Amino acid sequence: MTKALSSVLPALVACLWLLAGCTSTANTGAAPSDVLSLRSGATSTADGSLRLVKTLPPPLGTEGGTEQLLSPNDVLEISVFQAESLNKTVQVDASGRISLPLIGVVQAAGKSVRQLEQELEKAYGKSYLQSPDITVFLKDSAGQRVTIDGEVRKAGLYPVTAGTTLLDAIALAGGFRDIADQNKVYVYRDVGGRKLVANYSVEKIRSGRLVNPRIYGGDTVMVFTSESRVAINNLKEALGVAVNASRLAVIP
Repeated sequence: MTKALSSVLPALVACLWLLAGCTSTANTGAAPSDVLSLRSGATSTADGSLRLVKTLPPPLGTEGGTEQLLSPNDVLEISVFQAESLNKTVQVDASGRISLPLIGVVQAAGKSVRQLEQELEKAYGKSYLQSPDITVFLKDSAGQRVTIDGEVRKAGLYPVTAGTTLLDAIALAGGFRDIADQNKVYVYRDVGGRKLVANYSVEKIRSGRLVNPRIYGGDTVMVFTSESRVAINNLKEALGVAVNASRLAVIP
């Protein structure tokens, strides 16, 4: 090691350890402050707006996660058996309603496809059809999307299906960045008006020590920064600069 490099290296290492101590606030700007407080040991925020839970329950009305709930802006194809004049493609409006021939306005958002089919059959059977057979097909869903943010390669809004898991969601976003902490992956969910968040370890999921959780439309997945990985990357960069500087210093 050259004299120039040996003289500057201790100071670089000391500075990098100081930087590592500040990494949690310097590199998690996308994370809400209430989640940072939850990470420190609290089970809920001061105003009760967000609660940390061990495992997230499925959204209400999804029959334990087997059904998807309809949302505003979803596009539905409604078919009435042997009554083609009543067939219609409709979009759920901002208030969650659809308008259909004969029966008028019907609330759709917040219900499963199966629930809506049953309600339509009841409405048409009450005054217009005998034993109607109605099928509702979800053609396009604005609500079945998940936000993936933080230390992933392609943060954004992605569509999900009935079988999407947390590992699937991470894959949709291109996987983790080099400085991601795979033990600090937070999933946010609104369950019956309550805002819940759970911390999942992807390392444990991949090793089979933890169940791969289901992801639902409306969820937000946030991947936090690994403080140690940032410090190591900074150290590598600083050492590279120091080595290059020492080489220039000995050029005759």
